[in-house]
Amino acid sequence: MDQTSGKEALGPCVPSSNAIDVTPDKDGGVLKDVKQEGVGDELPPLGSSVSVHYVGTLLDGSKFDSSRDRGEKFEFPLGKGNVIKAWDLGVATMKRNEIAVLYCKANYAYGESGSPPKIPPNATLVFEVELFDWKLEDISKNKEGGILRRTLKPGSGYSSPNEEALVEISLICRHNGKVLDEREVSFNLGDGLEHNIPDGVEQALLKFKKQERSILQLKPEFGFGSSGNEELGIPANASLEYEIELKNFEKAKESWSMDADEKLEQAKMCKEKGTTHFKTGKYALAIKQYAKIVSYLEFEKTLKDEKLAERDVLVLAAYLNQAMCCLKLNEFNITKDHCLKALELDPKNEKGLFRLGQAFLGMHEPQSAKKQFETILQSDSSNKAASNQVVICNARIREQHQKDKKLYSNIFNTMAENDRLRALRNKQMEMPEPTQWENNDGSTACELKDPLDSVPCTESEDSESDYN
Repeated sequence: MDQTSGKEALGPCVPSSNAIDVTPDKDGGVLKDVKQEGVGDELPPLGSSVSVHYVGTLLDGSKFDSSRDRGEKFEFPLGKGNVIKAWDLGVATMKRNEIAVLYCKANYAYGESGSPPKIPPNATLVFEVELFDWKLEDISKNKEGGILRRTLKPGSGYSSPNEEALVEISLICRHNGKVLDEREVSFNLGDGLEHNIPDGVEQALLKFKKQERSILQLKPEFGFGSSGNEELGIPANASLEYEIELKNFEKAKESWSMDADEKLEQAKMCKEKGTTHFKTGKYALAIKQYAKIVSYLEFEKTLKDEKLAERDVLVLAAYLNQAMCCLKLNEFNITKDHCLKALELDPKNEKGLFRLGQAFLGMHEPQSAKKQFETILQSDSSNKAASNQVVICNARIREQHQKDKKLYSNIFNTMAENDRLRALRNKQMEMPEPTQWENNDGSTACELKDPLDSVPCTESEDSESDYN
C-alpha cells in the first residue's frame, strides 16, 4: 500500500514490446497489450452493449478503481461516448474472453483536469480489461429486442431524420440468408409500407446518422408480420435482416414550428391520404395518416370560428376512422380506445357508438355491445343497422347463457359425483367389529372367545407322538 496516497500499489506499469497502437491516427495515445488471447474472430460492433471487468491504475501502479473489487461486471454501449475515448477505441479491438492492458494518455482519458481526487491532471491511465461478451444494440421503442442494430460504418454529424423526413437509402433484405430485396429508394418516413419498407426499418432510420451503414435484425412483428409480403416473396411471420445505408435525408418541418393554419392544412392532407389508403385496403397506412391528424390538432386551441369548427370535425373524424381501420384489422381493444376518444368529443355520435358496439362484440362482450346499439335507437328508432345488431347481441347473450348453464351444470354434477365417491370411500374405510363378520352364505360367524380358537387343528398336531 502506498502510505502517502492511501491507494493500493500494484507496481509500475510499462507496456511490453508487443503493445500495439489502436488510435486511428497512430499517435500512441492508446496502446493495447494483450495478456490473454480471445476466442474466435468476431469483434464487438459499434453500439453493442459490452460486458467487461477492469482494474484501473496510475503509471506508478496505484489502483484507483476496480469492477473486480466490487464483484460486478461493467456494461456500456460501445462507441457512444459513454466512457473515456480510450475505452471505446480499445474494447472495439478485443475478442470474447480476451484480457488486455490499455495504456491511455490523458487526451484519450480525463485530459488536463483529471478526475479529482483519484485521478490527477494530465494523467496517463492503465486499465486491465477482460471482455466477456456483448449484445447487439436494441433500438426498438420498448426495448423488447424487436429491432437490433449492428453498425458497420458510423454516420457523420449529430442529426437524424424525423417523422415524415424524406430519406434516401440503399437496402438489402435477407431471410434465412437469401436476398429477397435489393435496391435504392427514396420515401417519406411514415409512408414506408407504400414502398414495401417495413415498420421496423422506419423506426430504425429515426436513429441513423447521415451515411451510416448498419445491419438490422427484425422480429416478425417489426417486419411484415403474419401477412408476409407476397410481392417480395417474404413468408408470414418471417424474421428479417436488412442492411441499410442512409445516403441522405431532408428533415420535415416539425409541428411545433408550424402555426395553427399550417397544422390545419397538414391535417387535411393527411385525411386525404388516409382515405385513399383505406379505400385500397391499406389500413395500417391509413391509421398512420389519421394519427397524424390527432398529433397536429389535438392540443391546438388557437383557431377561431369556422377554422375551430373545422379542427373539431377533423379530430373527430380521425378517431372514428382509426376505429374503423382497427375493426378491419380485428384490433378490437384499440378500436374501443379510439371510439371512447371520439365519444368524449361527441357523446351521441352514432358512428362512435356503433363501432364501439362492434368492438365489444369482437371482445365477446355482447351485453356491453347491446347498450351501445340501444343508445343509438333511443335517438333514432328507425336505424335498421343498430336494430340488426341488437338481434345479434341477443342471440350472443342467449348463446352465452346456454354455455354458462352447461358449464355450471357440469361443475355441479362433478361436485355431486365427487361427494358420492368421497362418501363411498369413507364407508369402505369403516372396519366392522369381529362379531359382525358373516360367512359367505350370509349366516353369522361364531363369536371368537380365544385367539387360539381361530387356529385350525390337524390330526397330527393333536397326537402325542408328534411331541416325543
